[in-house]
Amino acid sequence: MLFDLFDTLVLFREFEDRDDYPSYLVDMHKALLGGGVGVPFERFRDTYFAVRNGIVERSQRTLEEPHFSLRVALTLQKLGFNVTQKDPIVADVIKAFSKEFKNRAYPDPEAKKVLNQLHKTYKIGLVSNFSVPECGHDLLEEYGFKRFMDAVVISGDVNRRKPSPDIFETALKRLGVEAHETVFVGDSPDHDIRGPQSVGMKAILIKRAPIPEGNTVKPDAVVQKLSELPKAIKTLEQTKT
Repeated sequence: MLFDLFDTLVLFREFEDRDDYPSYLVDMHKALLGGGVGVPFERFRDTYFAVRNGIVERSQRTLEEPHFSLRVALTLQKLGFNVTQKDPIVADVIKAFSKEFKNRAYPDPEAKKVLNQLHKTYKIGLVSNFSVPECGHDLLEEYGFKRFMDAVVISGDVNRRKPSPDIFETALKRLGVEAHETVFVGDSPDHDIRGPQSVGMKAILIKRAPIPEGNTVKPDAVVQKLSELPKAIKTLEQTKT
């Protein structure tokens, strides 16, 4: 069993639009000021979004996932500061981002019970798109999910993102299983259904939101909540046999 992380095992409290996340930016800017980087907030915000959008556009084409430190370092470089991805100020900004990100996240109430149940029978792994992998690992630890995980692959650690076959194959290799033996569970038709199916896995969609119009991806099963997974998996196993 392989799981997606966000909007599958981990949900979000909705404050303002997560695509704009001004509160993240405010905290990141405060970290810069605390580190002696005196740049106006508006200039930082606009430069950050320009850099972020360029990286995201390239990632969508190449399915690469550079670490979040790249966007922070490039933002500071464009603002005229001589920094690298490994500079302490970059780490401080990432910590500020991660703290606010974790403030918004919370575990699906059914996740731990379902993972515990499934782990008695199956190897469990995780494949997540996230450019701040250390934050993802922290959440798995804090929510008590890590002990159920036999393999964790986060895109920012391996510079590949879903739906690239590479990230799924990395997870299969770490679990020591074959694709045809594995079921993937996630909320995105493109990333979590098309991606794993492309390497030969079965894929279950957890329907957190309406399926986009024009979607042609067909999951092997659909569930509305995590507690429906054991039954859905048994049905898939019976169909296979």
